[in-house]
Amino acid sequence: MIALPAIDGRSKGDDPMPNAPTNDANTNAERYLAIWNETDAARRRALIAESWADSATYIDPLMRGEGHEQINSLVEAVQSRFPGFRFELIGAADGYGDVLRFSWGLGPENGEALIKGTDFAELEGGKLKSVRGFIDQLPEAA
Repeated sequence: MIALPAIDGRSKGDDPMPNAPTNDANTNAERYLAIWNETDAARRRALIAESWADSATYIDPLMRGEGHEQINSLVEAVQSRFPGFRFELIGAADGYGDVLRFSWGLGPENGEALIKGTDFAELEGGKLKSVRGFIDQLPEAA
């Protein structure tokens, strides 16, 4: 692996964003996926309120929503279409500052992921501000 030199003039060890909230990428990604897996509506709404900014947005090639209620509706739609399926983190999440990137799989509980994707999120004050999802793998039509 090649070491790249710093290009912004800071001394080695300087924090690039000293006042930015701490971003534990795996914790944030797991918290996000827990929402998609939560089937209890009241608990899921509470998780969304804790984790998403009020005017947060979610967009992927198949759906989009803004605000807590629309995001909750998207989760309900996925759960209706894929009953018994669960989201799992694939590999380790990556993040810096207020930016998060992670891959996930969706499949039957204790089974192989049939759908895979990668999401990019922006945090604001420790809450999700926007999520942009990409579908990496879909099952072939029968």
